Amino acid sequence: MSEGSPWQPLRNPIFRALWIASVASNIGTWMHDVGAGWMMTSLSSNPLMVALVQAATSLPMFLFALPSGVLADIVDRRKYLLFAQVWMLLTAATLGVLAIGDQVTPLILLIATFLLGTGAAMAAPPFQAIVPDLVAKRDLPAAIALNSLGVNISRAIGPALAGVILSFAGPAVVFMINAVSVLGVVVVLYFWKPAPQVQRLPPETFVPAVRAGLRYVQSAPLLRVVLVRAAAFFIFGSAAWSLLPLIARNQLHLNAGGYGLLLACVGVGAIAGALILPRLRTRLSVDILALMATVVFALTTLVLALLTQAVLVGFSLLFAGFAWITMLSVLNVGAQRSSAGWVKARALAVYLVVFFGAMAAGSAIWGQTAAKFGTSTALTLAGVGMLLSCATALRWKLSMSPELDLTPSTYLSAPELSNEPAHDSGPVMVTVEYKVAPENATQFCAVVREMRHVRLRGGALSWGIYEDTQQPGRYLETFVVESWLDHLRQHHRFTENDKAISTRVRSFHIGPDAPHVEHLIAPD
Repeated sequence: MSEGSPWQPLRNPIFRALWIASVASNIGTWMHDVGAGWMMTSLSSNPLMVALVQAATSLPMFLFALPSGVLADIVDRRKYLLFAQVWMLLTAATLGVLAIGDQVTPLILLIATFLLGTGAAMAAPPFQAIVPDLVAKRDLPAAIALNSLGVNISRAIGPALAGVILSFAGPAVVFMINAVSVLGVVVVLYFWKPAPQVQRLPPETFVPAVRAGLRYVQSAPLLRVVLVRAAAFFIFGSAAWSLLPLIARNQLHLNAGGYGLLLACVGVGAIAGALILPRLRTRLSVDILALMATVVFALTTLVLALLTQAVLVGFSLLFAGFAWITMLSVLNVGAQRSSAGWVKARALAVYLVVFFGAMAAGSAIWGQTAAKFGTSTALTLAGVGMLLSCATALRWKLSMSPELDLTPSTYLSAPELSNEPAHDSGPVMVTVEYKVAPENATQFCAVVREMRHVRLRGGALSWGIYEDTQQPGRYLETFVVESWLDHLRQHHRFTENDKAISTRVRSFHIGPDAPHVEHLIAPD
């Protein structure tokens, strides 16, 4: 594996072991998805009930990903991941036992799927957040692409394997295999010993950590772009996946094996996309890649509404898989690149909330539309809607801030005061005084406003910039944080990108001394 190779992250033994175990686990997950979707078509012929299987898979991520991301940022991520894996193992095993006893009803199937989705919601934020800890920064896009490749290798194998097993042994065996598939991840996580993290400050508590995460998202422009583009894509993209079981059974008259082969075609297309994507990244911008993926997936959705031949549907799903992996990779890299280490699990959790919230809402919407107007009409509306969503690329560009560097910086040292306030003292107002030459005032005012995002991302509740009416050229930057401890956290959260912005602002300051900083604390 050469330096810069798309396979470079696999040189890391922990990443490699976790990747292999995750592929095995994801094969089990895809087998469950096929088994649950197909079993529901046997338990109920209502299109809404079939679509609700997809909704029950996606809804937990919408509900629980953010709390999970908060926990992953404030507790031991390895132990938390282990808990999530054991949760999924027990849930899958219980469903398998119920299926063996022929006790599964539509409601039980939806509840079990929801609980498995809850386990996935617990695992997803910490699993994504540990990737930068396992590989070098330059290998992060390759590691994300490999994880997506692993998901789609399992997508190619799992559905086809599930289709065969469903034909000969029934859904109970599929559900039990899903339970067993989790064991590999449990073993790798159990023996993995990550380097201990040095905590210079007390750990965050849950509610303040939630607020800090949401403030970060609000003040991270690139991350907001990722969220808008994700919502626009997945709300319409959910139609194809949620209605595919109905297409297979009612439109193509396939059995469980045929349905599994259709999903395998998606996986094969995604694998091809993951292999081609590194080369495409060197030739096309991320915005062009995202636009291409959106158009291809929209056209595939329209094709699914019209075709009645299984071979042609399978062929079109190859392109769907290619488009899906491309869009997922572009959005995942954007979300990772725009998330600082201290808040990474929370920021990625918000991305997952939008992703799976759009998938869950879309599945319910398109399932209800199919129940009232037919599957073809629902797919046609979704395909046209996705084409129209391309307009979001005009305003929200994923290629913004290519120089973004969110590695921690030592530039901003903690304040040294003769009388250190108590951690819970506050609110705290911090002022920074700048003196600027009159001819540079316009430029300074434009640049200093970038500090607003820096302060708010770090935890500030408010920010402002004011000019002294009696001394033109004297500017006062102010920001307020909830407590002295939160202000200390701001210093530890400072990144190289924040340093670059601060350096540009301070370059306008004139005088022999650095800008004067004061700390004011509200009296008790």
